[in-house]
Amino acid sequence: MPVLKIDELQKLVTRALQASGATPSAAAAAARIVVAADAQGLASHGVSRIGQYSAFLRNGRSNPAAVPVITRSKGGACLVDAMCGMAYEACALAVATAATRAREFGVACVGVTNSNHFGAAALHLEPLAQAGLVGLAFSNSPAAMPAWGGKTPLFGTNPVAAVFPRRNQPALSIDLALSETARGKIMIAAKEGKPIPLGWAVDKDGQPTTDANAALAGSMLPAGGVKGAMLALTVELLACALTGAAFGYEADTFFVDEGNKPRLGHLFIAIDPDALAGQDAYFARTEALIEMMLQDPGVRLPGDRRRLSHDKAMRDGIQIPDALHQQLVTLASG
Repeated sequence: MPVLKIDELQKLVTRALQASGATPSAAAAAARIVVAADAQGLASHGVSRIGQYSAFLRNGRSNPAAVPVITRSKGGACLVDAMCGMAYEACALAVATAATRAREFGVACVGVTNSNHFGAAALHLEPLAQAGLVGLAFSNSPAAMPAWGGKTPLFGTNPVAAVFPRRNQPALSIDLALSETARGKIMIAAKEGKPIPLGWAVDKDGQPTTDANAALAGSMLPAGGVKGAMLALTVELLACALTGAAFGYEADTFFVDEGNKPRLGHLFIAIDPDALAGQDAYFARTEALIEMMLQDPGVRLPGDRRRLSHDKAMRDGIQIPDALHQQLVTLASG
């Protein structure tokens, strides 16, 4: 399997997306995040998605000419319209705006509407952590989980992410889907013809299954049972009711090249610790908690494994399957 340096892979992905119709800035924004996902060991949200994104651009599920704009604004809150394009440029605008407004108002809430698949949630928040801000991210996705007690998929797997900066240490980075597992993992299992663990999903009849393809045709199970289902509902309302975006059941699945424009919603919150107890108190209290956590030798801080994977990728490059590399080269050649 070929090994590419991070900047080489970013350039290849950017060319592939531009050849599919994306603007240079949209292609570069997407490449930056998906390659970072691979570097952090998150292959399900990495460059394996580029074939999907390219098909969306060619088939009208993403607007290739989209330029995200701020359409509503009031104090520390505003709304970014992704104009039905790829999510990444709109998310970058939202996060940059959230950082600026959090510095001014102490807290900022920026929504994104008319968007698409936005990859690994925590990666969008890294600029906030680097700026010394606490960051939260929420997103919906095409319907994959039923409301509690039902069997018809209504909610997406609805990822939630948070970053908590530390003084002179890597930030804590928390990223999770509200399903028992990320749908992308089942997608990879289906492509590779591998079974999935029991408890991840049910088939279209509501029966537990280990068949990845049957799971994709059925429903994901929420993490934590009813509690996970209620959190998924919360995210659906935060990401969509507040932004005017489409609910998960209104968006066609990501697993077909043709379909409607998903028009998904995201919500980013940035908090300046100095506006509350103050930076010194925030850093002191954060380190006090971490110190207690690490007294147990079995504890690993959230984000550490992804950071170590990224450091290795920076040194050694990223290895990608032959077929995926060939697909990227073919797309980049137009």
